[in-house]
Amino acid sequence: MSNIKIHRDHHLGHAAARKIAWQWAEQVETEFGMACTYEEGPALDEVTFKRTGVTGTLKVTPHSFELDAKLGFLLG
Repeated sequence: MSNIKIHRDHHLGHAAARKIAWQWAEQVETEFGMACTYEEGPALDEVTFKRTGVTGTLKVTPHSFELDAKLGFLLG
C-alpha cells in the first residue's frame, strides 16, 4: 500500500475552510465515486472518504488542511 500525506496551512478561518472542504467532498463524490462522510467539530472537522482502492481522511482546522490517503496496490 502507498500513502499520500499532504499538509497545507491557510489563513481562511474555520468557516471558509469548512466551505471549501464541503465542496471538495461533493466534487470527489461526483467525479471519482467516493463515499464521503463529514463530521464537524468545534476545532477540527474530518472528511472520511473511501472507494475501491482508496481510503483516507481530510482534516480541516481554522489554520490548515491535512490529507491522509491510503492507496491500494493497483492505484499505488
